[in-house]
Amino acid sequence: MEIADFDRLFAHDIWANREVLNAIRLAGLARPLELMAHILSAERLWLERLRRQAQSLPVWPDLTREQCDAQAKELCSLWPSYLHDLGDRGLERTITYKNTIGEMWTNRVEDILLHVITHSVYHRGQIATAMRAGGATPAYTDFIHSIRQGLLE
Repeated sequence: MEIADFDRLFAHDIWANREVLNAIRLAGLARPLELMAHILSAERLWLERLRRQAQSLPVWPDLTREQCDAQAKELCSLWPSYLHDLGDRGLERTITYKNTIGEMWTNRVEDILLHVITHSVYHRGQIATAMRAGGATPAYTDFIHSIRQGLLE
């Protein structure tokens, strides 16, 4: 994969997170908000690891809708900036970090970026299930939908 591929994937991720936050706002259900807070916290955690920064949020934070909105807004500029600075050659680099239980790991940047995307998609699916179970309508965040709607290039 190349940076341009990750640019598209993160553009979709940013859009999908906004769509889900809008649906959560309308539904007012607790579990979808908890899962969304986790998505945003995990995205921030991985970005901090990639930048060799200290973890700023717990993995499962207790965030309000407004705090989630603020996190999503900030991440929507942080990820593109990181990718721009990284460049294609940076994808092959490895980083060593401690996970949340103190274990040391080394992974390629490209693999971490792909993990961030797939982790968020996984939990957005859980949010959709929780919203349906709560009688609400989930956001339609399929990648192909964003392409069909002209939301991504």
